[in-house]
Amino acid sequence: MIGSSDALIQEVYKFLIPAQAYLTFTRPVIAFAVNSVCQYMTAPTDSHFFQVKRILRYLQGTLQYGINFSLGPMQLSAFSDADWAGDASTCRTTTGFVVFLGNNPISWQSKKQGSVSCSSTEADYQALANTAADIVWIRQVLAYMHEFLPEPPLLHCDNLSALTLSSNPVFYLQIKHLDIDFHFIRERVQHKDFHVQQFTKGLHGPIFSKHCINLRLGHPAEIEGGCLAKDTCD
Repeated sequence: MIGSSDALIQEVYKFLIPAQAYLTFTRPVIAFAVNSVCQYMTAPTDSHFFQVKRILRYLQGTLQYGINFSLGPMQLSAFSDADWAGDASTCRTTTGFVVFLGNNPISWQSKKQGSVSCSSTEADYQALANTAADIVWIRQVLAYMHEFLPEPPLLHCDNLSALTLSSNPVFYLQIKHLDIDFHFIRERVQHKDFHVQQFTKGLHGPIFSKHCINLRLGHPAEIEGGCLAKDTCD
């Protein structure tokens, strides 16, 4: 059956995928994987079916896992990211974000963008706009329940150019091809509906040290913000 796409595989595949998609409501860690296998509903192969079974094995091994909610401040924060041109067949980008209320994740998404992004800035900017739209909706739900936030929500993004684009009122010629809908995020930032802030992906000590050496930046202990001692890098 290697490489096949017969009726039996399609039938089982179409039965399992909706069930796994339903589980993403409480299992955000499988959102990206489920989004990936959902894209082959019309003609799944053995390779795709193997990935679906891997998700099932993960779920079976983590039956006791769940989201632990705790008391905390009424503060919204979000993290967004995009794997620019991550789909090798279409070169489209997948957007991912998670929104927290206090320390509790309350909304998340992994979804392929509707158009091909010409740069990582455009990809992350679209992801930021999608995240902002979700936050606006959450604020409206909270307001309906008479819960008001003491501070504007904080959006985190690891692309400095996308953050600059969302905060700067100057219209850059190089981004005129962006769909006007995605300037929604800029308008919201200017109105101080929320703040945007850069965050970077953490690296463990050995990888951090290796990159420092490759870039000829010296020993990590000599770099401001780097590891202060070998023990802290391990």
